[in-house]
Amino acid sequence: MASAGTPAPAAPAALTLEQRRSAASRKENSLLAAAVLALAIFPFVDKALGLGTIGAWESIFVYVLLAMGLNIVVGYAGLLDLGYAAFFAIGAYTIGFLTSPSSVFVQRGWIPGWMQNFWFAMAVSWLVAALFGVLLGAPTLRLRGDYLAIVTLGFGEIVPNFFRSAEAITNGVQGINPIAKPPSFNIFGHPINFNATDQRNWYWLMLLIGLFSLFIIRRMYDSRLGRTWQAIREDEIAAASMGVNLVTTKLWAFALGASFAGFAGSVFSSAFQFVDPSQFEFSVSVTILSMVILGGIGNIYGVIAGALLIGAFDRILTEALNKPLQALGNAIGWEALANHDLKADRFMVFGLALVLMMLLRPAGLFPSAQRKAEMRPEDEDISIAENQTMYDVRAENEPALGERA
Repeated sequence: MASAGTPAPAAPAALTLEQRRSAASRKENSLLAAAVLALAIFPFVDKALGLGTIGAWESIFVYVLLAMGLNIVVGYAGLLDLGYAAFFAIGAYTIGFLTSPSSVFVQRGWIPGWMQNFWFAMAVSWLVAALFGVLLGAPTLRLRGDYLAIVTLGFGEIVPNFFRSAEAITNGVQGINPIAKPPSFNIFGHPINFNATDQRNWYWLMLLIGLFSLFIIRRMYDSRLGRTWQAIREDEIAAASMGVNLVTTKLWAFALGASFAGFAGSVFSSAFQFVDPSQFEFSVSVTILSMVILGGIGNIYGVIAGALLIGAFDRILTEALNKPLQALGNAIGWEALANHDLKADRFMVFGLALVLMMLLRPAGLFPSAQRKAEMRPEDEDISIAENQTMYDVRAENEPALGERA
């Protein structure tokens, strides 16, 4: 306690908004660096423990790329897209058309040799998917909500069916293979080859592509374009009255969201050396949308977490749980369980997860701060009013039986 005549010590000054943001950014970057380090060394852990999951993680990384791209359209701009797998297919087929010996364009000599390079073809896949995003977005700019969802759903059904039916160009259900891989190179005398015998190089390449995509998307979100996406998502009329160009902003969202799907499609088809229409069905779009909703719409890190969770369950956990469940079925004499494949239940599990999310955490597991604030009532009175049923409201407003008389 300060003595008489001695001024009391000044209270520590509250942190400014800029200081709080800087501290949050440092914490975010530290967590990101730790996660990247853990993912970078995982192949060594996988090999040491004999897990054999590197191939599955390649598919999971593709899911992460797709989820980050869809989050631009759904999470940032608020435009519901149910046909996102179409852009995934466009990117995969573009690199197949440019680099595969079974492609009719390569066979007829329409593609010069310098264009059959993996890196060039991947860049073209990115641009072609973005172009188709603009082509889809241009005629649908006046649509919102359910109407936009129906149009994108139709587009998502048209594209795989076109690739299935146009056999003269796409080889139909037989698909296209092989597809160009990244060229081999040396690092300090150690050869880096992208082949099926060592999948770790593909793993690290996809991790680098994912980090590059994350960097670009974060920069876009913090830019003026990202703020206009958020303004449109909140209120289109208010955004337009403040001078936001709705046409240009929505087209940018469609184009950039589609471009990352094309990016993922080119890497996916090259890593697995095959592309056919069955890989891009409507279920793929639903799965990616589920990842965005589960992780937290609008939060790029939440979306990544949702993609990792659903992807790991789909590609790793179902395989790991099959044997114990079948062993349990044999032990108790339940033939149906002994012969059951858990993979057949994966969409039931996804659906159940979404139902529980809507009931318990409608903003997602890791929502953005803004969306979390939107989903939380400002005070207790608003919370009580939102949770009231129509029966409760009528009971409060109607007079008691004795008062009516």
